[in-house]
Amino acid sequence: MARAVAGRIGRGGALVVEAATGVGKTFAYLVPALLSGERVLVSTATKTLQDQLFGRDLPHLRDALGLPLRAALLKGRGSYLCLHRLEGARHQLAPGERAAQQALARIERWAPATRTGDLAEVPALDERSPVIPLVTSTRENCLGGDCPQFRACHVNHARREAMAADLVVINHHLFFADLALKETGMAELLPSVRVAVLDEAHQLNEIGVQFLGRQLGTGQLFDFGRDLLATGLQLARGLADWPALASLLEAAVRQWRLAVAAQRQGARLRWPGTCPDGVDAPLWQAGVAQVNDALVACAEALDTVSELAPDFGRLAARALELQARLAHFAEPVAPGSVRWLDVGFQLRLVESPLDIADAVRTRLLGDVGEGTEAADDAEAPAPMERPRAWVFVSATLGDDARLSWFTEPCGLADAEVLRVGSPFDFARQAALYVPPGFPKPADPGHSPAVARLAAQMAERLGGRTLVLTTTLRALRVIGDALAERLAGHGITVLVQGSAPKRVLIERFREGATAGGRGAVLVASSSFWEGVDVPGDALQAVVIDKLPFPPPGDPLVEARCQRLEAEGRSGFADYSVPEAAVALKQGAGRLIRRETDTGLLVVCDTRLTGMSYGRRLLAALPPMRRLPDATAFEAALTQLAGDLASETEVYE
Repeated sequence: MARAVAGRIGRGGALVVEAATGVGKTFAYLVPALLSGERVLVSTATKTLQDQLFGRDLPHLRDALGLPLRAALLKGRGSYLCLHRLEGARHQLAPGERAAQQALARIERWAPATRTGDLAEVPALDERSPVIPLVTSTRENCLGGDCPQFRACHVNHARREAMAADLVVINHHLFFADLALKETGMAELLPSVRVAVLDEAHQLNEIGVQFLGRQLGTGQLFDFGRDLLATGLQLARGLADWPALASLLEAAVRQWRLAVAAQRQGARLRWPGTCPDGVDAPLWQAGVAQVNDALVACAEALDTVSELAPDFGRLAARALELQARLAHFAEPVAPGSVRWLDVGFQLRLVESPLDIADAVRTRLLGDVGEGTEAADDAEAPAPMERPRAWVFVSATLGDDARLSWFTEPCGLADAEVLRVGSPFDFARQAALYVPPGFPKPADPGHSPAVARLAAQMAERLGGRTLVLTTTLRALRVIGDALAERLAGHGITVLVQGSAPKRVLIERFREGATAGGRGAVLVASSSFWEGVDVPGDALQAVVIDKLPFPPPGDPLVEARCQRLEAEGRSGFADYSVPEAAVALKQGAGRLIRRETDTGLLVVCDTRLTGMSYGRRLLAALPPMRRLPDATAFEAALTQLAGDLASETEVYE
């Protein structure tokens, strides 16, 4: 892999690498990149890997190679303390918000001493704290050069360091935010980079379509009203009726949401025309009109005080931008895009392209084909003496030789493709079991049966079991059933949502050292990837169902319809590859080191009973198969016995 990366750096162009767990892909792309002497950009999907690369991997390599490397870490503005917003944060907290006040006090004590302004440094600050939006800026509320704290701004300082660095570590959200908005500082950075590595590349398409489309959420409207009230009372009290204006907007937004959400909580509604499906059109249009009228009233009041402080000018611009977004969603959806309405705690209006292929070809690679309009000059890649090298890396990028699950939607069909297998001996280290005669996935008894099987395994293994579910409903049912079954056994049941992901994983790891009675972690969505628990703390992974994309999802439907219009199969060419990649991700949680051992249980008989099951099985690591309950029991007994032996030796 390192030789392939070095060769691509020399020639330029795109290389796509699927490198299985255990390969050491991070070092395999970092070593040739560093030795090339070129300026390098590395983008990851998560802040966790960003911090790991910058704080652990790069220092080790810099020392080992003896290179005078200057590296910089650049995150999105939401990760950095905004000194200007910190000054007004206390005015936005109610007297009874004790926890928020304590969190703000910690930030205020830390602020004078920090060099980076990265809120990840603040001790015991919950990443979900409601204080964070009060002390960070967004594209909408940042004052830019008009800010009184502009020279001391932590975001600007981070961008200046990035521009002076030999290697910069960013994340995909930042990368695509700049591609769409030209706002993050990347517009200056990327043209000077000769080597760009996008790690965890399997997330590129889904992250990219978020930023290349349009969104408007009621949360944004509430945030605007809150900032309007706080800024008005702080800087222009008595010059306008700020409480009345904020209340007018809040009431309009709440009434709009209630009119739509009354019977459709948790739904994702198709939106092929000018109104979401199943929504009363007059109610929808009346709600939009009321929100627009409230924004107009706010903008008019802000115009009267715009010269008092730059904050008011920015608020007025936000009001106009929110009006423009409302107006956009009143127009028909653009060809090649799909629009829907998320109905939950807030309304979220979304329009996105079906994939990022065009954006990658025109804005990154500059490969504009016949019949495709080129992006404007401001978006086109800057000319270089030699072509830029693009390296896309992940452990899971598809289930065929060309990795078409990834390369097609990402506009990389002509890229060089390399697949590197794992060094692990899966046939010795792990076993796969599909329980025969298990309830069908749609059967009401399926989730309770998953819980019974997982409880049996956890009792024998002293916890050490990760249960991955495909839906939040299954998460709740299985989590509750496991808590009931394992009560009194000394095994902790951890359920996604009860604490931040990082905290849950730490508790899961620690549980294995608690007198041999560990923990069970029940999780969905993001826990199918990014969970690294090597050693004895994790010995069993239970997957409830095959992770097919939800058929009623508007984006899934639109992608399948496009394939069918091309004469292809939406199920075979979209749903099955999606399931294969997700299944491979989930299974990848089990074996993380050459010394790990464990059991993978997939509680879905379609894996062995349906024709497409062979394709899904082929995507999994080559574990040995357990044909029946007797073989499963023997493997479980062996695994439990090995654990007991290791515990005795340790003691």
